[in-house]
Amino acid sequence: MTWKDLELLFNRALRFTFSRKKLLFMAPILISCGILVVLCKAMAINASDWVRTSLYFLPLFFCSVIVVASGVVLVRIYHDEVKGLPVAYRKTIKGSMELMVQVAYLWMPLILGYILLWTMLGLFYLLRELPFIGEFLGVVLSFGPFLLLLGSFALGVVAVKMLFYLAPVVALRSTAHLQVLEDVFKRFVANPFTNCALFLMALFPFGLVSLLMTLAAVMTENSYMNFDSKAVGGLDLFFIMLPFSLLLSPAVIFFFNFAAESYVWLQRKMKEKPAE
Repeated sequence: MTWKDLELLFNRALRFTFSRKKLLFMAPILISCGILVVLCKAMAINASDWVRTSLYFLPLFFCSVIVVASGVVLVRIYHDEVKGLPVAYRKTIKGSMELMVQVAYLWMPLILGYILLWTMLGLFYLLRELPFIGEFLGVVLSFGPFLLLLGSFALGVVAVKMLFYLAPVVALRSTAHLQVLEDVFKRFVANPFTNCALFLMALFPFGLVSLLMTLAAVMTENSYMNFDSKAVGGLDLFFIMLPFSLLLSPAVIFFFNFAAESYVWLQRKMKEKPAE
């Protein structure tokens, strides 16, 4: 991949990002994900350490399911826009409903895998509470929770990467069977560097916007929101989440636009390779 290729993919994906209809489609979805995150964070305040851990990770997996389903629609719309075809949002969404449900099932192994890791983590918390020897076992077996949490973070990374690699394949092939996962894995193994570079490029606007808004939210919480009431203090998360979700909408749209561009470009290169 040359710099000129990357520039072309990036600029075209960006050009079709700031669409009013796309933003109106994506904003409510991100707001619903934000509500889920806020609810989990609120429930985690008085929860035990073990339960609090699940409330940090589960929103990531469930939100990724919602976002990848919407990504299928965005990729299909982007494909029509690039081709210069008339775009019918209602028709595209209606025609993608079954496919959106099917792609959501591909997340089940990740969710079940995390639940298994979380259950195993609970056993270590249980051993730590044993009388007399609990503290000793907690120290000696501390590598266990470390590895289980590391595995949870790894599953979270896989979920985010699947948004990039899976959504365009499912949207453009109109299939969401387990064979798709195998095809995505083979494509990644064939050229891991280019795939990772394209993924990071797609994630860059999202990461930059998220970083800036997170810094602003932390400073707002520390310098402005000094509320004594826990009820009022919980509402501030909700009202900060609203602009957070709205401002992230263009970054998410660009993410899927660039994912579609990357998939088509890689497919074209794979077809040209035997001829070289």
